[in-house]
Amino acid sequence: MNNRQETSEEKRERLRQEELKINPTGNMNDAFNRANSGSLVDLVGSLGWKGTGILILVIIIGVIIASIFFK
Repeated sequence: MNNRQETSEEKRERLRQEELKINPTGNMNDAFNRANSGSLVDLVGSLGWKGTGILILVIIIGVIIASIFFK
């Protein structure tokens, strides 16, 4: 057995992951609010892979629409 103590960073991450499982829709709101003062890494990390995929699709569609209208 591994008897080492959990670091504060590991504890914060574990608690954050537990909260994500309990309240996924509140997490989406937190992710967008965090983007106002945080970095892209914080946004992507809190959205998960589905939210990140949707974000990428929205960006790609936005670039396509902008290139059509602003030629």
